[in-house]
Amino acid sequence: MDTAVFLTDEARTALALSLKVSLWATAISLPLAVLAALITGRGRFPGRALVDGLLHLPLILPPVVTGFLLLIAFGRRAPVGAFLAEHFGLVFSFRWTGAALAAGIMGFPLMVRAIRLSLEAVDGRLEEAAATLGARPLWVFATVTLPLMVPGIITGAILSFARAMGEFGATITFVGNIPGETQTLPAAIYTFTQVPGGDGPAMRLVAVSVAVSMTALIGSELIARRARRRLGLSAGRAD
Repeated sequence: MDTAVFLTDEARTALALSLKVSLWATAISLPLAVLAALITGRGRFPGRALVDGLLHLPLILPPVVTGFLLLIAFGRRAPVGAFLAEHFGLVFSFRWTGAALAAGIMGFPLMVRAIRLSLEAVDGRLEEAAATLGARPLWVFATVTLPLMVPGIITGAILSFARAMGEFGATITFVGNIPGETQTLPAAIYTFTQVPGGDGPAMRLVAVSVAVSMTALIGSELIARRARRRLGLSAGRAD
């Protein structure tokens, strides 16, 4: 079926914006999530439980609360928002960049959790063997730990992407529902449900949203499975 017939111009714009927001949110969050997983998974310091709780707070808080906190922190007149706008030209409130920030924060705990579980599954004896052979800690991480974490990193990234695609509460509170600028897929679905005759377009967007999310989840499982298989073969050759 022709996309132009299946989706209205407004719906296609919302879909394109959601993909853009989700990709940026995932890409920017990924290195931070790896670092957070290392700190909470391997770090031994006072207050580690508190840090871990703060990282997972977006999973517990109502999304509207997260959006409001972002608004008072990154709004144009807020201290952080005003500083970033003045010195770096970064504006988040009521911009697509703010939608990416909100989506990234909401998906961040899922990404950290998947990466941390993968890190905890790494056999410490392999790292010890590399260190015994004279490898520096950073080299051990880059050549042993990080490759073994790949399945978890892939899973976490795609789960975060899928979560970002479905983000609504924090986004609409922080950046609003501006067509072409901040109206993502969930916001467009909500808008269609509020107008007469909008049930049809809303259902089509729901179908697209389900298809994208399922593709992401199935894709993550297939990619992670392939990565685990390759790592298993590599370990077998090393033995």
